[in-house]
Amino acid sequence: MSAPGLLQQFSQGLTPNPGTELSKSMIFHDRHINPQIVAGLDGANWGLEDYVKRGGYEALRKILTTGMTPDDVIAEVKASSLRGRGGAGFPTGLKWSFMPRTLPGQKYLVCNSDEGEPGTFKDRDILRFNPHIVIEGMAIAAYAMGITVGYNYIHGEIFEIYERFEEALEQARAAGFLGDKILGSEFSFQLHAFHGYGAYICGEETALLESLEGKKGQPRFKPPFPASFGLYGKPTTINNTETFAAVPWIFRHSAQEYLDIGVANAGGTKLFSISGDVELPGNYEIPLGTPFSKLLELAGGMRGGRKLKAVIPGGSSAPVLPAEIMMQTNMDYDSIAKAGSMLGSGAVIVMDETRCMVKSLLRLSYFYFEESCGQCTPCREGTGWLYRMLARIENGQGRPEDLDVLDSVAHNIMGRTICALGDAAAMPVRSFIKHFRDEFAHHIEHKSCVVPKYL
Repeated sequence: MSAPGLLQQFSQGLTPNPGTELSKSMIFHDRHINPQIVAGLDGANWGLEDYVKRGGYEALRKILTTGMTPDDVIAEVKASSLRGRGGAGFPTGLKWSFMPRTLPGQKYLVCNSDEGEPGTFKDRDILRFNPHIVIEGMAIAAYAMGITVGYNYIHGEIFEIYERFEEALEQARAAGFLGDKILGSEFSFQLHAFHGYGAYICGEETALLESLEGKKGQPRFKPPFPASFGLYGKPTTINNTETFAAVPWIFRHSAQEYLDIGVANAGGTKLFSISGDVELPGNYEIPLGTPFSKLLELAGGMRGGRKLKAVIPGGSSAPVLPAEIMMQTNMDYDSIAKAGSMLGSGAVIVMDETRCMVKSLLRLSYFYFEESCGQCTPCREGTGWLYRMLARIENGQGRPEDLDVLDSVAHNIMGRTICALGDAAAMPVRSFIKHFRDEFAHHIEHKSCVVPKYL
């Protein structure tokens, strides 16, 4: 199979067109647990009027009319233990506190909606079916950090969602929830949508800023960090779509209620995008700390009653975990890290006993080889080495020493690149070989897969 064919095969079925009935069925179901972001959605009630009926903009109104100071807002977010939902899981309130709020001059707020990782399809559903919750969350964040201008950077291959968000922005402006002197206060905030062009690398926050400025989307050296030198050289805070969407609930209720729903170090719910060999793939909003076994049950269990083999728990860049480890693990940042992987974006890729680990890793490695921006030598050259060596093993031309060389190349990529794409390419390679080395060795020795062809 050609390399592009591999990528198409890997992605096929994981992220259906957001306008299809299949996409809608992947989020509108009764298998969420204590939903906060998707509660009450039906696909047609995305507009301002319906959002207000669901309690929309009450949090922003409460903050602006009850005398809450920016420090009060940040303190409440810190107390909630809300952590970034885009991958790193950094405490949101702490991140907001890094913004030099009282510094004179322009400051910027950016929403990272550049969702391009295989298996991840939650943010596009939030933007399509509940865009105002993101707008409200961004307005609250802007107030807390003394920011007057914001942008939502939307992935380049979902233009329909960009148009939906633009329409929601117009509704919010007309109703006085955006613009000058919001709700009669002294707070002003202008929010704009920006359409990317589909490059995966622009999900990295500084590459995103470069793209926003009209430049080639390549990561910047850090330091300086965006909080001091971001968009157009000004202080900038960047959060993920789901992170902003989580904020209004905290202020409609309380930080303590939000914390009680999750676990001690990570409050609230999380949207998990489940794909692969399950009966009911889709987005599931559940409290952090929910056992993986429960999440698998919500997704209808294994397709065709087959046996669970492995799970990638946090997007394609997260280390793979074998079934016996995942079935004893809870879905929260610390539990997944203790198991040897990371929660990442919350994209859960489930693999049954019919999946060849060599072919699965080959598809992942091709993705990172194709999406490397080429700026760093370890990533540019290393991802190519990984892909070509795995292709050789898959095609029956592997050598016994290849596994050690693969692990060595992956090790020498990690921590030696400007951004985390190098690590994202290397971690799956090291984890697949660690947990399924015998399967790779069988490919090399017998020139065939350990999985029977009839499966």
